[in-house]
Amino acid sequence: MEKLSIILPVFNEAEIIRKFSDELYEVLGSVSEHYSFEVIFCVDKSSDGTESIIRNICDERRDAISLNFSRRFGHQMCLVAGMDKCTGNLAIMMDCDLEHPPSLIPTLLEKYEEGFDVVHTKREYNEKIGWLKRKSSGAFYKVISFLSSLTLEEGNADFRLVSRRCIDVFKNSVREQHQFLRGLFRWIGFEQCTVSFVSGQRGGGTSKYSLSRLISFAINGIVSFSKVPLTLFSTVGFVVALFGFIFGAYSVIASLFQENVPLGWPSVIALVAFIGGLQLMALGILGRYIGEIFDEVKGRPLYIVEDEYCGR
Repeated sequence: MEKLSIILPVFNEAEIIRKFSDELYEVLGSVSEHYSFEVIFCVDKSSDGTESIIRNICDERRDAISLNFSRRFGHQMCLVAGMDKCTGNLAIMMDCDLEHPPSLIPTLLEKYEEGFDVVHTKREYNEKIGWLKRKSSGAFYKVISFLSSLTLEEGNADFRLVSRRCIDVFKNSVREQHQFLRGLFRWIGFEQCTVSFVSGQRGGGTSKYSLSRLISFAINGIVSFSKVPLTLFSTVGFVVALFGFIFGAYSVIASLFQENVPLGWPSVIALVAFIGGLQLMALGILGRYIGEIFDEVKGRPLYIVEDEYCGR
């Protein structure tokens, strides 16, 4: 009998965590003839009583573990902590807001039994999901696929099954400060496949990804897997420099052979403003990459667990 680890990132989910837990354990009971299991709640520092509810769940379920972070380290680090802690032959990562349906777990296990090391899921939005969310999600995957060597399918989610050897790669080798797991699990290789599912409605509470966090997540994904922005601005810089050289040469020649040369202040000001803005933008992009290097060389821990609770 193989052991299955369920890794659950949690942040302020007091309204829904009990309902999700009941549905999850019902599904796990249906596969218990073939798999033993452990459930790891990785709790970002919460303020709504989530930790207390999860402690109660751990008291009721001897196979449940709660890792409580000392502060908010983010969704991706919760998944990393779960991989570091888990002891299963395989693991399933999923959110606990019921947008990732526990009912899909048997399908993921079937794919694992067919020999796949990574089973991705592809979210298909139902008609209740807003137009803006669907379009912005699609645009994100198109941009990152265009800018990097990765091919991410639209709707790719942090709901996946991974084998033990994939977990060990992350536990022993991939220790980046800003991990974009949707890309990294594609990058590591091994046998992979994708399963589609219809995204459910949140069972309670609100999304924990604000607009600023979504933008930061997107930028992190692009910076982690693409040098195209640096190459692009190198090319644009060369073109602008060439244009400036030609314009300068024309101005010198015109001043030597023409008597009435127009002053051209508007064009000069426009050119200076354009080049200045381009330089600042390029410096901003370069600064982002340097910032990533700075975070890596400091060597700080990826997360800090304040306490671990395994029940009574």
